[in-house]
Amino acid sequence: MTLLRDHDLARAFDHASHTYDRLTALNPGYRTDLLRSARRLRLPRAGAGLHVLDLGCGTGASTRALLRAAPRARITAVDASSGMLGRALAKSWPARVRFRHLTAEEVATAGEGPYDAVFAAYLFRNVTDPDGVLASVRTLLRPGGRLAVHEYGLSGSAAHRALWTAMCRAVIIPAGTLGGDRALYRHLWRSVLDFDTVPAFTARLRDAGFTGVRAAPVAGWQTGIVHTFLARHGSAAAAAHTR
Repeated sequence: MTLLRDHDLARAFDHASHTYDRLTALNPGYRTDLLRSARRLRLPRAGAGLHVLDLGCGTGASTRALLRAAPRARITAVDASSGMLGRALAKSWPARVRFRHLTAEEVATAGEGPYDAVFAAYLFRNVTDPDGVLASVRTLLRPGGRLAVHEYGLSGSAAHRALWTAMCRAVIIPAGTLGGDRALYRHLWRSVLDFDTVPAFTARLRDAGFTGVRAAPVAGWQTGIVHTFLARHGSAAAAAHTR
């Protein structure tokens, strides 16, 4: 199966946007895991005085998680899909949250930032050049800035790979097919299998120049399948100096 890319993928998300929140609500722990990853950024003072980027915000579930984790932060949320962004904009948000229609590749040249933290949920499997996006993220972060990537990243275990395929065939793809979005959810299945394992993505982060790189699993059935990848731009001392 050929993975969806760029404009085809954005159009697939546009089409799926009307059922996306209902489908993700069927996944036990979906929103709880996003909140856990957002809290793992450990932003001081509830985010007061900080500017945070939600890179690939979708319908706003990750934005809501950031808002709960850092209720005093200023948040800029971006997504490449106009359909998903429209769903996010239809929800109620405080004035310190704003949305922009931008691809991950466009953010670095859009006059945004710098940011104290970047949160990217379910993004890196879906970009053509993850190394290029990581390089852009690093330029957007202040020295000492924090990155949290919430992503499907298999542990490398054959058991976790088999569990993911079984869940996709039994639940995820059939549910997506009912909504008329079979191609997108087959893309989800294959993109996870084809993407970096946890050791590979942590190595990718280090190669991109990030420090303090580590991965933490989520709870429940997705343990070993979804992880939070945490990193910094520079040292912890730089972060303390910035604060």
